[in-house]
Amino acid sequence: MTDHESPSRRIVSSRHLAEGEGWEVSELEFGLIIVFNAFSRWITRCMAAAGQPDLSPLEILTLHHVKHRSRDKRLSDICFQLNIEDSHTVNYALRKLLKAGLMNSEKRGKEVFYRASPEGVALCNAYRDVRRQCLLQGMSSTDELRELARMLRALSGQFDQASRAAATL
Repeated sequence: MTDHESPSRRIVSSRHLAEGEGWEVSELEFGLIIVFNAFSRWITRCMAAAGQPDLSPLEILTLHHVKHRSRDKRLSDICFQLNIEDSHTVNYALRKLLKAGLMNSEKRGKEVFYRASPEGVALCNAYRDVRRQCLLQGMSSTDELRELARMLRALSGQFDQASRAAATL
């Protein structure tokens, strides 16, 4: 066992999950926990600097996704793209965004389609400017970032598969 593999050197959030074989997954999970919280804090502060301090991370992600490619989107489209199983949380975010005037909706048959309002588009553009100023200047756009993004998407598949397996126990 190398010094790095020593149980006292492992950086984990739950030591009882890092015992024995597979302890590296606990290190990964802890990394995901802290990056998730840092990312959530970042996007809420970036949105506040852009002019809208009262949005949750899910509301921010929903707004950006609905603006994406300027195409109308249904609740199911948003949930699928963001990999969110609990659609009522996205539905609540959509209602809040509609009430804030950042989004518009249109009912077509039985489906409701959402699009960013002009105010929502302006806010997303202001967010992009803050993001460029505060985040992108300190980050290199390299093949390493693209590979990390690919690995994270693959990892999400592993967690999805494990969650399906756990649901059958």
